[in-house]
Amino acid sequence: MRTAQVTRNTLETQITVSLNLDGTGIAKLATGVPFLDHMLDQIARHGLIDLDIQAKGDLHIDAHHTVEDTGITLGQAFAQALGDKKGIRRYGHAYVPLDEALSRVVIDLSGRPGLEYHVDYTRARIGEFDVDLFLEFFRGFINHAGVTLHIDNLRGINAHHQAETIFKAFGRALRMAVEADARMGDVLPSTKGAL
Repeated sequence: MRTAQVTRNTLETQITVSLNLDGTGIAKLATGVPFLDHMLDQIARHGLIDLDIQAKGDLHIDAHHTVEDTGITLGQAFAQALGDKKGIRRYGHAYVPLDEALSRVVIDLSGRPGLEYHVDYTRARIGEFDVDLFLEFFRGFINHAGVTLHIDNLRGINAHHQAETIFKAFGRALRMAVEADARMGDVLPSTKGAL
């Protein structure tokens, strides 16, 4: 089983992430930010990743540090659980619709952080949640997981639907990328011999 547990403590947040890349999609989430928990649940469920995230942050200021640091800690745990990357597919992609909304996520477990994020939300807040924070979440994740990630919301009117299609597609793309590729055997999927 490819598992990891990472704890990250700062003056702004205290976060513990436990994950199992070979799980069944079970999620135990308590970040103090309900809409973030809802999106993290999409990653677990659609990525078939068991995910336990417990976070305490300076929510009396706003959710920025908690959301960003959750992305950072999740990225660290993901990199640890993935290990040497031998025999994996490496690349993953998914298109996910939800009613009028459609998003595409493409990922490369390249060892190089890179983010292309093209999302024009139709409103700035979903309930109390500031949608700008999703960019911070994904930046934190890619910088610490060492992945290249392209996120495109292709269409959408309802901001909740836009966000949900992104996180569902992210989960499914991760699931594809970390899967064992039987034809690769125990080979690293790179002509450079390093990822």
